[in-house]
Amino acid sequence: MFGFNKMVIELKKIGTTLISRQTGKEAFLAIGPILQNVKNDEILEIDFNGVITFSPSWGAEFLMPLFKKYTVNLILKNTNNGSVQSTLEFLEQIEKIKFNIK
Repeated sequence: MFGFNKMVIELKKIGTTLISRQTGKEAFLAIGPILQNVKNDEILEIDFNGVITFSPSWGAEFLMPLFKKYTVNLILKNTNNGSVQSTLEFLEQIEKIKFNIK
């Protein structure tokens, strides 16, 4: 079972228009030091609240490395924005994965 600890990453602190491959890669690298503190049984929550635009290229560079590392411990929340929903569906189809959406 999951541990009780969780770390939340609020994407709006990175930006509300998340669109280019380059900025997605930069954002992933920027949170690297924070990720070092995530324990094996800890939940990593990615909060999409406040995100206006979310592109597949940004998502591929930011979310896919997180998914590969944390898989079942990665939870996405506040994904009701149309741009976020369509990008997540697209990534799931292309990568043949299923995100854990809360």
